[in-house]
Amino acid sequence: MVRRETGGVEIGGAEIGGVGSTVRLRVRVEGIVQGVGFRPFVHTLATKLRLAGHVGNDVSGVFIEVEGPVETVEEFLAALRRLAPPLSVVDRVATEPMPPTDTRGFAIVASDRAGTAATLISADSATCADCLRELDDPADRRYRYPFINCTNCGPRFTIVRGVPYDRPLTTMAGFPMCPACTAEYHDPADRRFHAQPTCCPDCGPALVLRDAAGSPLPGDPIAGAAGALRAGRILAVKGLGGYHLACSATDPEAAGRLRSRKHREDKPFAVMVPDLATARRLCEVDPVSEALLVSRAGPIVLMDRRGNGGVAGPVAPGNRALGVLLPYTPLHHLLLRHAAGPIVLTSGNVSDEPIAYGDTDAATRLAPIADTFLTHDRPVHVRTDDSVVRAFRDRPMLLRRSRGYAPEPVRLAWDTPRPVLACGAELKNTFCLARGRHAVVSQHIGDLENYPTLRSYAEGIEHFRRLFDVTPAVIAYDPHPEYLSTKYALEHEVTDRVAVQHHHAHIASCLADNGHPGPVIGVAFDGTGYGTDGTIWGGELLIADLAGFTRAGHFAPVPLPGGAAAIRHPWRMAVAYLDSAFAGAPPDGLDLLRRHDGSWRQVAALGRGGLNSPPTSSAGRLFDAVAALIGVRDTANYEGQAAIELEQRTDRAEDGAYRAGIEPGEPLLIAGVDLIRAAAADLTAGVAPGIIAARFHNGMVDAIVRACAVLRDASGLATVALSGGVFQNLLLLDRAVSRLSAAGFEVLTHSRVPPNDGGISLGQAAVAAALDRASRRTAPSDRAPTTSPPGMPDHAQVIQPAAT
Repeated sequence: MVRRETGGVEIGGAEIGGVGSTVRLRVRVEGIVQGVGFRPFVHTLATKLRLAGHVGNDVSGVFIEVEGPVETVEEFLAALRRLAPPLSVVDRVATEPMPPTDTRGFAIVASDRAGTAATLISADSATCADCLRELDDPADRRYRYPFINCTNCGPRFTIVRGVPYDRPLTTMAGFPMCPACTAEYHDPADRRFHAQPTCCPDCGPALVLRDAAGSPLPGDPIAGAAGALRAGRILAVKGLGGYHLACSATDPEAAGRLRSRKHREDKPFAVMVPDLATARRLCEVDPVSEALLVSRAGPIVLMDRRGNGGVAGPVAPGNRALGVLLPYTPLHHLLLRHAAGPIVLTSGNVSDEPIAYGDTDAATRLAPIADTFLTHDRPVHVRTDDSVVRAFRDRPMLLRRSRGYAPEPVRLAWDTPRPVLACGAELKNTFCLARGRHAVVSQHIGDLENYPTLRSYAEGIEHFRRLFDVTPAVIAYDPHPEYLSTKYALEHEVTDRVAVQHHHAHIASCLADNGHPGPVIGVAFDGTGYGTDGTIWGGELLIADLAGFTRAGHFAPVPLPGGAAAIRHPWRMAVAYLDSAFAGAPPDGLDLLRRHDGSWRQVAALGRGGLNSPPTSSAGRLFDAVAALIGVRDTANYEGQAAIELEQRTDRAEDGAYRAGIEPGEPLLIAGVDLIRAAAADLTAGVAPGIIAARFHNGMVDAIVRACAVLRDASGLATVALSGGVFQNLLLLDRAVSRLSAAGFEVLTHSRVPPNDGGISLGQAAVAAALDRASRRTAPSDRAPTTSPPGMPDHAQVIQPAAT
């Protein structure tokens, strides 16, 4: 830190010069400072201030030597943070004095590739306004060029093969710059000064339109692709992080064909619109959502719909919300200008597979789906899905953190003593590498339920390890023995391992997201998680800090009849809850029982007998049960579908609430069956399903608040952390936050990582780091307790040597 004291500059307590004297400093800048125009910025700044020296990249960030009058050097250092380029994030500026050399001029010098990589990589960034102006200027040599970019926008993470971030270590290495681009690249006054992906029609990537057999089609590729969309055909489009599948969003037959070919029965598609005006016609665009739509991340933003706005029914069937995104590459801008109306833009894959990103792979896997391919010859190095986000209480809430966000780190409030690899969960998987105070959470990998996704996962970990030069000393993982991420963790060599219980990881993720050390009352509500007692948890109240937890309360367990079959068929959960609520004799007249007259008794008996029917406390399964009971959905075609549609059906004006009994104890028990009993009574009395759904939601909120109040009285804790996939339900989340705040609680929710299993890896990393910090404060003979001291969480995690 540089500061003026008694007329001089003081660095680390040593005064190095008075007013008017000349100083030379070695400066190190760390953070996201490569691939974002930081060196040209430093060069321009130093030149403007008439300072001497040089700037360059190395494996740790940016190094600078700067020489000049002490007051001017101070101004330079202050401006490094204040005026930094828009894509940069300056985490640290370190300085040390050097002897002045009386040199002249300021230069950008060659990169230094020696040493251990510690630099950070920028996420891909949506096209900036300057590039869009050039794209539309007939006099510009990049007019209508679909790969226009500059230091402030364009591909970054998806093209990087290594660090330091220089063109030879990106997938642009195969495109030598033409003389005109070379001149811009070397001109300090140009916006493309040292912009690594810079290119033009003479030297850069080129578009081609192909048919499903791979043969090139004549004419302008953009015009041809737009014509295919207007004609109702399905188009595969190569984007930043892989291939998308597109069709007209106003053509129900095209959207239906895409669903059929992609094997995606009900899950909503995202819609790309050309501009904000179109987004406003389709959805209620609040200020936070608008800021997200136009942000450099360019995510899919979920917003409430304004009727159907001309969007075809099969695009987002039965859904009050619509996922909307704006064009974020020049190619998308050009395509949307030619297409008639908004387009569906969904991942280029068959459901449950990773997106295709290699050209050969895409040609093979997408040929049965797409009629036409709009592709190009710039390789994608890292497959990256679109991010999904929505606004919650004046800030973003990420639901899928990927393109535009990854791999920019989550800054931690505490040190990570040794590098950690956190392997994440089975569903919505991400992994995380943590070192120092940076947790680099990967892009969305997907559900680890098949070999292609597992291979993508393993390749991603190896790429991150090379890119950030991290050799993990600790691996953190979920203790579920059948998770593929767990098997990966147990098969790989490492010094130490730590198993982090799933719901503890959820709460630790929320703590890390908020920079809160705990302990807190953690409310972890989701569908499934492996409990320390071998049962399936999911409706948990924990007293937790980063190092451990006590299971202080949970929903009273009910059977999961048929195991995974009950997750795919929510009506089974309704039967299990009805059987428990009414002691095997549910009331007559329930339509659910009529719909499944031939099988519900067998399912109830299966649950009572315990055969392949493990007990579960899952809050997600309770939502499923209510959804099936009131006729919303009996069979789920994607994860969480029944609960999502139950929220959609809720009458927001209804303020009544069912009341769940709470049985004191250690742990306390919440009687979910009471909510089912009340819902069944209303249903038989003819109460509308939307009102029943509202009373159930309000009853869940009431149970959360009353249970937290009991735990506050017992523990003295007044901070609540809300995490888990159930809290993607904005109705539940908003009302829970309001009621808890009114009851005097501080409430922590997610913002930087998702509340769902996409945030689990961050929680695992935070737990492993906390245990490592604790172990360094504890004598070796006292390490690895199985139970924490009085007043601390009982389920203390343990770092185990890998050999054990």
